[in-house]
Amino acid sequence: MTEVTSVVAEGAPVLPRQRGASHVPSDSGPGRPPVSPGWLVAGLVVLCVLVRFRPGGVGALLASPAVATWATLCVAVSVQALPFLVLGVAVSTVVTTFLPDDLLSRALPRRQVLAVPAAGLAGALLPGCECGSVPVARGLMSRGVGQAAALTFMLAAPAVNPIVLVSTAVAFPGSPGMVAARFLASLVTAVVVGLLWTRFGREDWLLARALPRRHDHDSRLGHARTVAVHDFLHSGGYLVVGAAASATLHVVVPRELLDTVAGRGLVSVLALAVLAVLMAVCSEADAFVAASLPQFSPTARLAFMVVGPVVDLKLVALQAGTYGRGFAARFAPVTFVVAVVSSIVTAWVVL
Repeated sequence: MTEVTSVVAEGAPVLPRQRGASHVPSDSGPGRPPVSPGWLVAGLVVLCVLVRFRPGGVGALLASPAVATWATLCVAVSVQALPFLVLGVAVSTVVTTFLPDDLLSRALPRRQVLAVPAAGLAGALLPGCECGSVPVARGLMSRGVGQAAALTFMLAAPAVNPIVLVSTAVAFPGSPGMVAARFLASLVTAVVVGLLWTRFGREDWLLARALPRRHDHDSRLGHARTVAVHDFLHSGGYLVVGAAASATLHVVVPRELLDTVAGRGLVSVLALAVLAVLMAVCSEADAFVAASLPQFSPTARLAFMVVGPVVDLKLVALQAGTYGRGFAARFAPVTFVVAVVSSIVTAWVVL
């Protein structure tokens, strides 16, 4: 889901702007994808030219067993995850374009203590990608939904929806415990962070950002097509990057080093949690990347899948642009710690 789908209601309250905060641009929206695929096409063209005219150089490198193994692993992870990414984008687009804007705000309880867990469970019914959940939460706040409930929905929607759980079941066949552990740990993470915001959060940590309107002359189908294309290109790029990073770990990093880190208990959990932040793989595909790291413990791989959808580099950038740098600097570290602890505790109970 993308930012253009959130329409500010007339007279809707806005959040107070934090004093002294500098303006941070928000997500660019579907009209202008944040990352153009042009550089990728240009790189492929240059690579093909080099292979054609310098067969003894780059061509020999590409023909090496290590590069062949890397390409096989990268393509395998991407192809496995691609159907779930497409399905996730399609469902997210339908929910964004055709469901009433005030559906969630009317369904949630008024009391924040009750609204927070309800918003977490609503994430299982209204799936969306992690990139789209940031502006959607901002739109919920502008329609009167409490900050804690909106932030809980932002964390839960990309992590506990049925598409993510099905992709996890496919990536870990015969391991229903991993699916249950992911659902439980992700839901607990979202609810705990929401309750912490209820207790300690302050309104002036969130900056007021104007939400763009959808043009009246845009048809719903045309708008849905624009949203779907943007979300697919945006999330698909991160999927390829994640698959490439996973393949690189297998080929470049010595097996002895991976085995050493994987056998270090808490160190292995933190290592994959940090890797999830850096790789920024979409939630519909991260289970396949985690499954490609079998030398790590189930707890470490669970942490990878729980941390990634709630805090990674692209989410921190989106949160800073939507809510302000001060918010992102406070929210991301707390979310990371809660997600890691929730993963460890859940794995100890379930796995």
